[in-house]
Amino acid sequence: MRSARDNLRFMDDLAKVASGAAQSFGSVRTHVKSLVNTFLGEMDLVTREEFERVEALAQKARERQVELEKRLAALEKKLKGTKKK
Repeated sequence: MRSARDNLRFMDDLAKVASGAAQSFGSVRTHVKSLVNTFLGEMDLVTREEFERVEALAQKARERQVELEKRLAALEKKLKGTKKK
């Protein structure tokens, strides 16, 4: 049977192992996070804000294109009407 002193020593050793493991995990976590950030940076991705800004510009351009197509069709129709006279 273990003595109280042996139990304390065992608990102290166990705490040291747990502490070392936690520090190692923190170090690994930091390293993995750094690798992921580097990888994503090299992929030349855009942020959500940049994407939404460009998407809004594209939507405005589509709306303007539809408007211009309607105006062009009206002008072509008007032009055909003047040619017949």
